[in-house]
Amino acid sequence: MEPPRPGDTRELNMAPGKTIKAKIKKTLPVTGPQAPTVSELMHWYCMNTNTHGCRRIVVSRGRLRRFIWILLTLSAVGLILWQCAELVMSYYTASVSVTVQFQKLPFPAVTICNINPYKYSAMKEHLSELDKETKNALETLYGFTEGKSKVRRDADDWNATESKFLEIIPLLKFEDLSKKTVTEIPSGNKRKIETSVFHQGSSMVNTGDPQDVVGFQLCDPNNSSDCAVYTFSSGVNAIQEWYKLHYMNIMAQIPLETKVNMGYSAEDLLLTCFFDGISCDPRNFTPFHHPLHGNCYTFNSGENGKVLTTSTGGSEYGLQVVLYIEEADYNPFLVTSTGAKIIIHDQNEYPFIEDIGTEIETATATSIGMHFTRSHKLSKPYSDCTETGTDIPVANLYNKSYSLQICLHSCFQRAMVDTCGCAQYAQPLPPGAEYCNYKKYPNWMYCYYKLHDKFVKEQLGCQQICKEACSFKEWTLTTSLAQWPSSVSEDWMLRVLSWDKGQKINKMLNKTDLANLMVFYKDLNERFISENPANNIVILLSNFGGQLGLWMSCSVVCVIEIIEVFFIDSFFIVMRRRWQKAKKWWNDRKAAPPQVNAPAKEGHDNPVCTYEDLPTFNTALRLPLPQENHMPRTPPPNYSTLQLDAAFRDPLPDTLEGRCH
Repeated sequence: MEPPRPGDTRELNMAPGKTIKAKIKKTLPVTGPQAPTVSELMHWYCMNTNTHGCRRIVVSRGRLRRFIWILLTLSAVGLILWQCAELVMSYYTASVSVTVQFQKLPFPAVTICNINPYKYSAMKEHLSELDKETKNALETLYGFTEGKSKVRRDADDWNATESKFLEIIPLLKFEDLSKKTVTEIPSGNKRKIETSVFHQGSSMVNTGDPQDVVGFQLCDPNNSSDCAVYTFSSGVNAIQEWYKLHYMNIMAQIPLETKVNMGYSAEDLLLTCFFDGISCDPRNFTPFHHPLHGNCYTFNSGENGKVLTTSTGGSEYGLQVVLYIEEADYNPFLVTSTGAKIIIHDQNEYPFIEDIGTEIETATATSIGMHFTRSHKLSKPYSDCTETGTDIPVANLYNKSYSLQICLHSCFQRAMVDTCGCAQYAQPLPPGAEYCNYKKYPNWMYCYYKLHDKFVKEQLGCQQICKEACSFKEWTLTTSLAQWPSSVSEDWMLRVLSWDKGQKINKMLNKTDLANLMVFYKDLNERFISENPANNIVILLSNFGGQLGLWMSCSVVCVIEIIEVFFIDSFFIVMRRRWQKAKKWWNDRKAAPPQVNAPAKEGHDNPVCTYEDLPTFNTALRLPLPQENHMPRTPPPNYSTLQLDAAFRDPLPDTLEGRCH
């Protein structure tokens, strides 16, 4: 019903309740959906809606806060519209996309070394005395007599000569291992040793014939009582280890240029070469000198900044080489196998051939299929790995990218220089150091063995310092062998290869001097293994948002509102109140307070009056008087003044009306 307007006669005919309701509607403002203007409607919505941002726009004080809340609210609305549009478009999209990608994988670096580091014919001059003493030791230990020599060796009469190598490191033959009774080689003197015995063949107790145990003794030249005996269950291992110690000592004194000339050149090692169906030659190989393996050659080293790739898998599209091993020029005491060693690695990695190299047999075709895997691990706090190795307190001696092996070898070499005063021959030289030799460092062998024993037992601290690399590349190898060349093709292949080698036809190559190698990708699928954190900041915020929305119906805007009210506003209110209290205290301190006399005690202040009700006339008369100060007693009331006038002198109108009726 339409409310009456001013001057409307209908107002007189309304019931009293409707009249009051109409007056209230005129007086109170109209809000909500019935608001007369859009501005009032929006104001009502913002004050009553559950959308927190809209309410904060209205109630915020100050233009800056209001502007910030407008910006946040509009940004939230824009994000909602964008995400909803994406969801709707994704829902109604029925198309399917298929992507086929052909990629080229980078071909790894392939390093090839001859198992025999140097040509024996070129090294014989430097090793002649050592070889003679080795032959004498073999004859003394095992009654060894050399049969018909090959062309590459001279016929020696094995006459007794001065044994300077056996004097430096004497070989020992154990007569009774439990009683530590030994026979010295080559003197034949028997004695009992009192030093520690380290069995290098196995960690288990040797149960064989004591005569099978051979070893050598190392002593500190400055302290003859400080010695150690190293034993081996096989005489082959003992002779080889003894020979290698003297061999490294001799090689450490030969200049690098001389050693390079004594090794195998690329033209000597490589007979044929193909890569990805295209012919290659020694110019595609990068040489480098390895202390233990002599001249080695790396294919696709990336030295000029170019790394070869392959777009097809299979043996025909990889690297194919035929190697010339030249077994007749091998050192008989240094190496006991024939062939080559290869290692497949990244261009920025150092090839540790002595640790993880793969041996290639002669008279055999060796096919190596590869699968490429790239791995990445998360660093701290997820794992104890290093990204670049810069956080490891060990200097990199190899000038290559960091790896665990580089760190361990560099750490041991640094400990060797600090402890023994010189560097081990098998590792790169630290700055300012030189390789060990017993002419200048007579106790280096004993020091090296003691230090190596600590390194193996993880007492040197290198295993605790060095960490694994977080990112690394790995080529998983599958090796297969086949007889090569076959019996039906052996004749013509050896003739052709001999012609290519430049030799005479009547002097053909022997198949035991050749090795065929093929390195290729089995497929072009790159496997990438990556660690991802199970919980990150996005998941954390999502979980927080889910819990707040589930239990409190809160959003990001609600959280911002809580921060504003409970932290920012509350902080300013507390600080404002403290400031006002401090200001009031300061003003009161500046103005001296006036002296006010204590008010006289009244009757109701008497301590006897402990009743909650006010004292009556009778109780007031019974109050005791104070002994010191005479308090005035409450006088009795003057009853003559208690006269009541008529409260209503004139009768009420409704009473008169009742009487009239």
